[in-house]
Amino acid sequence: MNDTMWILKGGKVLGPAPFFIAGVVNVTPDSFYDGGEHGDVHSGIAHGLKLARQGAHILDVGGESTRPYANSVSEVEEIERVIPVVRSLAEADTGCVISVDTCKAGVAARALDAGADILNDVSAFRYDPGLLDVISQYKPGYVLMHSLGRSENMQDEPEYFDVIEDIMVFFEERLEVLDKAGLPMDRVVLDPGIGFGKTLEHNLAILREIERFESLGFPLYMGLSNKSLWQGLLGLGVEKRQNATQVATALLAAKGVLIHRVHEVELALQTLTIVRELA
Repeated sequence: MNDTMWILKGGKVLGPAPFFIAGVVNVTPDSFYDGGEHGDVHSGIAHGLKLARQGAHILDVGGESTRPYANSVSEVEEIERVIPVVRSLAEADTGCVISVDTCKAGVAARALDAGADILNDVSAFRYDPGLLDVISQYKPGYVLMHSLGRSENMQDEPEYFDVIEDIMVFFEERLEVLDKAGLPMDRVVLDPGIGFGKTLEHNLAILREIERFESLGFPLYMGLSNKSLWQGLLGLGVEKRQNATQVATALLAAKGVLIHRVHEVELALQTLTIVRELA
């Protein structure tokens, strides 16, 4: 594992380090794994502080579930959920950087003003026409993720000619737009979007061939923590997917994936430390 840096908003540098852990802070009532568990501002802040103590490098705060068939949330409601958590965690002396998980321009701008340094965007700035302007203005660390459709339809019989090649073409097109908009390319990491408009076989193909995305020259960001592919592959309910998550995290880290978005930060830190020492 080679040490790598990620340049964030304002030129802030994350790293160098052999891996980064993004801890999930869902301030939502309906996320697939921990919906409602940290659904109010105070519990969201407490959970973020807990993940920081466990060793997270990034706290990824989201106020709208992006699971398949999730209900949409208004911009006003998402701001009310997210901004107090982002501001409090940014002001706390945790050593973590703050990421906001949103597709809305208004939420992104408010969160970046409140102290977030990273925008984690499952839409690749396709849902809200104003989001590209926010990216261009603030120049945050940016997670460019692939998805096929929106939450309400992305799992309705997703099809690809070749899932790897199709996603690579998608990334190339979106990267060109970002470059023209003035986002420095050292701010960008790529997430192939496990579970976002993919069948089990699509997801497994991506994980098997993850090195092919490295040819694009950007760090890779992976969000597979406790996702439904472990139900499809192993028949595991949502409460029994931690071991599968850790095995996959180890294998992907050994293949070069830099950033791991996880629910169980403490377990991920153990896993990635072992990979660092043995790979």
